[in-house]
Amino acid sequence: MERSEAERLLEQRAGRREAKDFAAADEIRGRLRREGWEVVDTPEGSRLREVELPPAPRAVTMLTVLHGWPEDAARWLDGVLSGTQGHDFEALLVDNSGDPAVGGWLAGRRGERVRALTLEPPQGWADAANRGLEASTGDAVVLFDPGVELTGDVAGPLLQCLEDPGVVVAGAFGVRSEGRVGHFEPYGGPEVDALEGYVLAVRRHQALEVGGFDRRFRFYRLADFELCFRLRDRYRGRALVVPEVPVVRHEHRLWEQLDEEERDRLSRRNYYRFRDRWGKRDDLITS
Repeated sequence: MERSEAERLLEQRAGRREAKDFAAADEIRGRLRREGWEVVDTPEGSRLREVELPPAPRAVTMLTVLHGWPEDAARWLDGVLSGTQGHDFEALLVDNSGDPAVGGWLAGRRGERVRALTLEPPQGWADAANRGLEASTGDAVVLFDPGVELTGDVAGPLLQCLEDPGVVVAGAFGVRSEGRVGHFEPYGGPEVDALEGYVLAVRRHQALEVGGFDRRFRFYRLADFELCFRLRDRYRGRALVVPEVPVVRHEHRLWEQLDEEERDRLSRRNYYRFRDRWGKRDDLITS
């Protein structure tokens, strides 16, 4: 509701109160609240304060976590908005950058289908992704790296895959363990050990029931695979690659910004975490 219309209703409410028709005044107040306006009564009179309405439930949330690089985010969001129109969707961008430039860009893109969540201060990767899962309103959530460009309907084939109750996670890029758990190699599927977080679709309630991403993974490496293993273990379900999902992978900024020594250090730490939990679970190897 526009402010001018809200102010007109506020005047009507004042008239009802003067006439001591408090039931009608309360009805107007309730309507204003449902439309995003709170009535604040003061000794000097009543005024309006805009409030954020609860987001609408959706069939699918298209989710990404930003650590900077608004040009990547713009490309991702444009692809979501153009390719997902045939679905009941929302786009949720979690700003974990601490960068005012990213916040300023997001402020201009919010709308009925586009929401933003700003984390202050920035958090570890898994914590930030979990905040996105928790804030999502979609029955299904598709997580993307913001370096991914959508060139068509990505949600459709992933949602169709999740209609099978035996599938707990679906995506575009899969891996299988070679020889032992944790020694992953790309695999075209369809059934895989885990899926990469470039494009990762889950049922929201299942992802939350298993605790979301392991918050110890402050760096992103293997956090996606670890969640896939927990989902497969908990629900005895499958992880499937959906062929020919229309996406293009561009530069992975979180990887490219680090030197080789730092990449190895952070990756090795996550690898040991993964192996400590899943290293003996050969039953979860699909090969």
